[in-house]
Amino acid sequence: MSTGRGRAWAGPCFTSLSGPHDVMNDLDLSTRAAIDAVIAGLATAGYICSRQIATAVFLAQHLQKPILVEGPAGVGKTELAKASSALLGLPLIRMQCYEGLDEAKALYEWKYAKQLLYTQILRDRLGEELNGVRSLSAAIKRLQGTGDIFFSEQFLEPRPLLRALQQPRGAVLLVDEVDKSDQEFEAFLLEILSDYQVTVPEIGTIRAPVPPFVVLTSNSARDLGDALKRRCLHLHIGFPEPRLEERIIAVKVPGVSAMLRRQIVALVQELRRQDLRKLPSVSETIDWARALLLLHAEHLEAEMVRETLNVLLKFEGDVKAVESKLPALTEAARRGVAV
Repeated sequence: MSTGRGRAWAGPCFTSLSGPHDVMNDLDLSTRAAIDAVIAGLATAGYICSRQIATAVFLAQHLQKPILVEGPAGVGKTELAKASSALLGLPLIRMQCYEGLDEAKALYEWKYAKQLLYTQILRDRLGEELNGVRSLSAAIKRLQGTGDIFFSEQFLEPRPLLRALQQPRGAVLLVDEVDKSDQEFEAFLLEILSDYQVTVPEIGTIRAPVPPFVVLTSNSARDLGDALKRRCLHLHIGFPEPRLEERIIAVKVPGVSAMLRRQIVALVQELRRQDLRKLPSVSETIDWARALLLLHAEHLEAEMVRETLNVLLKFEGDVKAVESKLPALTEAARRGVAV
């Protein structure tokens, strides 16, 4: 009996569990234990997540449905796909979306140079194939018997979507920033997301031997269609609560002391309450922690915060808006109280 992604069952449950990705596939364990295993497995891959995120990964694996992950830039949407690849022990195949992305760049294209070479070889051997043939109908019949491989998988150059479907053990397919693609491309994805297959007019339908684990990410640059959303599990990743963000920094920047880590998170949380054009995300928090570690900071000081504020805030207007508040924000972060 198969889980559908290339992993086999041994009777009612696994005879041995070699890692979190195996526990994740063992439905005889309690659901809570299985989701705990997902949390632990993602943490092993360097991804500290909430229970909601782990539950979405668990459900997507067993329901064989894509996950549509939405949220602000820098909260870990793309990293979730990378960590899932490590958790499941499957290759990661990434397709970066952009305006104007079409089928030839996302699915396949023909190897034209090899097709031309094949045409030259065929022309050179045409005389041998038609030797002794006296009528046009006989010539056509003879040529039909030689086989037509001009439009076949031998001359097909797979792009990310097709490569993900062709993996014999399955793969993690990351369709990154799908909201940047055109609506036509979004419609093109529907067959892949619902049936894990694609149709090549010259060949026919190509089906995945093992359905890929699909993660689509969106920064909400535009609204996605209902048809796409219906085919996916929806997951929104927002800014983490303070305790979770501290754990993320502890994993990503282990050299930062616990006291400084608390102060960093406290100040970033205060900045997110301000009226800014772009609020600092988790990726900016990690970068700032690394910067402070490089500067040998032991605790937050208003002057050092001011000098490194450009690591957290990406627009000059935002920097100007909070500069006058920095002494109060820094002192509040050091004392662990809200402003």
